[in-house]
Amino acid sequence: MLRRSMLGVALCGLLVVPAAAATVSPLDAAIGASTRAAEHVKRDPARHPAETLKVWGIKPGQTVIEISPGTGYWTEILAPYAKATGGRYLAGVADLANPKISDGARKGRADFEAKFADTKIYGDVGYLNFGPVSGPLGAAGSADVVITARNIHNWLWAPGMLDKALSDFHAVLKPGGTLAVEEHRSDPRPQIGDARDGYVAEATVIAAAQKAGFTLVARSEVNANPKDTKDHPFGVWTLPPVRRSANPGTPADPAFDRARYDAIGESDRMTLTFRRNP
Repeated sequence: MLRRSMLGVALCGLLVVPAAAATVSPLDAAIGASTRAAEHVKRDPARHPAETLKVWGIKPGQTVIEISPGTGYWTEILAPYAKATGGRYLAGVADLANPKISDGARKGRADFEAKFADTKIYGDVGYLNFGPVSGPLGAAGSADVVITARNIHNWLWAPGMLDKALSDFHAVLKPGGTLAVEEHRSDPRPQIGDARDGYVAEATVIAAAQKAGFTLVARSEVNANPKDTKDHPFGVWTLPPVRRSANPGTPADPAFDRARYDAIGESDRMTLTFRRNP
């Protein structure tokens, strides 16, 4: 009589061994989680989350600070990942201590905190004041990684803000810690002024980071888009996901021909990794 065992089944003289269940890494599990917003998942082919986080060297158990996380694209991935691996995710958001903070910024922070309040999914997300007059992001040398995605062009519009931001990042990072940067890239054409069209030269970012005490250790083309001609009527915001068809403060133009810009997709972007010097 054939006898079944935990190892396999004897069948026609052959031993058939069931395949071991595939092991899903915590990062892959976070990227594939059903709790992520559909509009964020839709952007994965343009934002390459797994590949980008690999370039930045994200590891289990790290303390990660993300600056101005927007709608939470990275939060939905990194907060559950930190929870699963014994790390911590903190968001640098609107500075509540700033007496000039707008009602909109205050509400935006409150909405963001409410969105990520479920500790069963996101763990204990921390919130840090960040802005032009904010104090330290945390205790000196307390973070492993600081991430800034698509923020640097905004900081160039306010005199001294880029230097202030990079100084804050350097102070909160451990020696050897990582500064991870994603930004719309003007190259190969020159950056236009203070990048009011949203496109920044890699040289601008690298020079500012080096001035603040960082060393460039990796640059990647993972988020490159050679179809981006960088000459759009409403700057980078003409492209998805913003898809602007009129100047800010004016109604969208229903007659604007979107086909060309939608075909380009999201912007061409630099992906840089810096190390904090001792």
